[in-house]
Amino acid sequence: MGSSKIIYEKAGEALYSYEHPSGLKAFVIPRPGYLKKYAAFATNYGSIDNEFIIPGETDVTRVPDGIAHFLEHKLFEQKDGNVMEKFSRLGSNPNAYTSFNKTVYLFSCTDRFDENFRLLLDYVRNPYITPESVENEKGIIGQEILMYQDNPDWKVHFNLLKAMYEKHPVRIDIAGTIDSISRIDRETLYKCYNTFYHPSNMIVLAVGDVDPENVFRMVESTIPHNKPRAPVNRIYPEEKAAVHSEFIEERLAVSIPMFRIGHKGSFFGEKGIGLLMYEVAVKLALELLAGRSSELYEQLYGEGMINSSFGTDVSVEKQYAFSILGGESPDPLQVRDRFCRALEEAKKKGLDRSACERL
Repeated sequence: MGSSKIIYEKAGEALYSYEHPSGLKAFVIPRPGYLKKYAAFATNYGSIDNEFIIPGETDVTRVPDGIAHFLEHKLFEQKDGNVMEKFSRLGSNPNAYTSFNKTVYLFSCTDRFDENFRLLLDYVRNPYITPESVENEKGIIGQEILMYQDNPDWKVHFNLLKAMYEKHPVRIDIAGTIDSISRIDRETLYKCYNTFYHPSNMIVLAVGDVDPENVFRMVESTIPHNKPRAPVNRIYPEEKAAVHSEFIEERLAVSIPMFRIGHKGSFFGEKGIGLLMYEVAVKLALELLAGRSSELYEQLYGEGMINSSFGTDVSVEKQYAFSILGGESPDPLQVRDRFCRALEEAKKKGLDRSACERL
């Protein structure tokens, strides 16, 4: 069993890695002396992956929106009970989440790491889905969808994505809609599981006071030694560079208007260091233009045009890229106009190098 080690001297940390014969990649970041230990088992599969060609097939498979999130919920149910109770008996704190492009199962613990880790590897690899449990889950997730429809922060975020994107599924709520989840069945869930939960499409990460070789041995002995599989051919609609709509307004019960301003990136198809450098550059630019130490932020905050809720965010992936700033304001349109003026000024004069070095 061969593993490798990379030392990051500036961070004072080391990263150990190992590739299982199945193609599963495992990583460990040792933190000697740390009380808590963490582990995650993740698949390269998220809410935007609703149209694809299964390896070995030629036909396109189209599945209902929200199925990745639905599948995440179902994996916690096992034939012998809910896996949350098993983690609880081991004294750990389990969780899971689905994003646009990944699904992650994780836990944290202070003791009995090996038992918790084996349980994590076991339950994610062994789904138990019945038609009855699927129908029951539709009601649970349906309530979750309705709850988020009443959440102003959630609504303003997805309204922005709908304004930026006309066709790309990143504009769709991760949980789907009441209509889309009504079309999910047991067979489709298993089809998505067998397509995207192959070890070669997954990674394992452990962080804490753990022995990397011990973690890799558990992965080696637990994961079947199947051959790696070809990548899934994911299909995304062609998206124009321009935004779909410049402005969306919706009225909800809030004390101060909430807003988001977005920029739709066009850095598509890249991966690795190029993608990372682009993301870092955009984050730095946003921080210099509208971060808490910027002149614009101080002016807007001093005038009461923004408050402590104001912030920025950048999301850069191979399939999409966007940057966001927003929060609460009595006059969101004025904030937008003043940010745009600051942006145009920066284009003419450039960014402050000394301020960049301070960040």
